[in-house]
Amino acid sequence: MTKLKILNLYAGIGGNRKLWDTLEIPIEVTAIENNEKIAKIYQDFFPNDKVIVADAHQYLLEHFKEFDFIWSSPPCITHSSFRFNIGVRFRGTKPQYPDLKLYEEIIFLDNFFGGKWVVENVKPFYKSLIPAIEIQRHLFWSNFPLSQNIFIKREIIRKSQIPDLQEKFGFDLSKYEISNKRQILRNCVNPELGLHILKMALKEPQLTLVSKNHSPQNKNTQHHSLPSECF
Repeated sequence: MTKLKILNLYAGIGGNRKLWDTLEIPIEVTAIENNEKIAKIYQDFFPNDKVIVADAHQYLLEHFKEFDFIWSSPPCITHSSFRFNIGVRFRGTKPQYPDLKLYEEIIFLDNFFGGKWVVENVKPFYKSLIPAIEIQRHLFWSNFPLSQNIFIKREIIRKSQIPDLQEKFGFDLSKYEISNKRQILRNCVNPELGLHILKMALKEPQLTLVSKNHSPQNKNTQHHSLPSECF
């Protein structure tokens, strides 16, 4: 059976990807992460994935035709409602321009990519420029229908400490000498949710392994909204 080629952008340590191997189809995952130490952790947990230390935004532009399914989780800090409401308003955190690479990728994928795609981020402090769908504590944009019919115990990420997060997401970082482990774990998408989203993509009857010469499908992008604690 031909493998489903997946591009996992801004991969972190791989929270979204953790349960993908439970699917009954063979997959081939390429993960892009710009932090070399975090990429090393990802590679340890997923030794069969191809891990590349690179700028995910640029990699997408240059390699999107090589994949069947793309997951992108661009940096959320400049969009975060939590950072704005708590940091800027009450702690004196310096305001920043929202990083519009998030919307660049949504528009790009919706118009030029012939496979299935999903972009994940946080609930922003402003009205989302493109409507999104809210699942758990995330916003998702996609070109396939997303079901909110998934039960995951409410995550109190703000109060959770490293041991709680390691147990919840199934990543033991105790052997790694890396700063800010708590933030790295907080940035993870719940593995159950990551599996749920990929299953939704595979449910679509028209999903076929796309060829490198596929033509773009300008499909109806789906969108929704969710809160997250990016700070």
